[in-house]
Amino acid sequence: MTTRWLSPDEQRAWRAYIAASLLLEDTIDRQLQQEAGMPHLYYSILANLSETPERRLRMTELAERLKITRPRLTYAVARLEKDGLLRRESCASDKRGSIAVLTDEGTAVLERTAPGHVETVRTALFDRLTPEQVGQLEEIFTSVTAGLQGEDGPFEGLPWRRRSTPPCS
Repeated sequence: MTTRWLSPDEQRAWRAYIAASLLLEDTIDRQLQQEAGMPHLYYSILANLSETPERRLRMTELAERLKITRPRLTYAVARLEKDGLLRRESCASDKRGSIAVLTDEGTAVLERTAPGHVETVRTALFDRLTPEQVGQLEEIFTSVTAGLQGEDGPFEGLPWRRRSTPPCS
């Protein structure tokens, strides 16, 4: 097998992506730690739950939305549960399943933190792009995401993709 080395243009693009993604994640994490005492992942859990009906979601579906392993999600949820920001409930139709539920206190933290988070994202990323570049960014990362997580993608063993689980009733 022959190694398909990156071209100079691809190498520059790759390194620019790595630098930007690390700096963006660090910037967002620092802002959320200062304002809410939590990392970006914890904020993302709360935000995802806030966007669902009844502020609740089966843990396996939440892991898939966040693109993280179930053990990593379980650890984060335990911490958020300890802080009173969410609670776990059993799944009535599947004894192995559990549901994460955003509490009123979690909603309040999210509402208090969201304006600063959005401003950080806007300042760090979107204020630096033209409207055309925003569209290109979406197109690029939608394509990359589809290729990586698609059923016939090169990484079919994604840790959050497991056999389908029945909905909880």
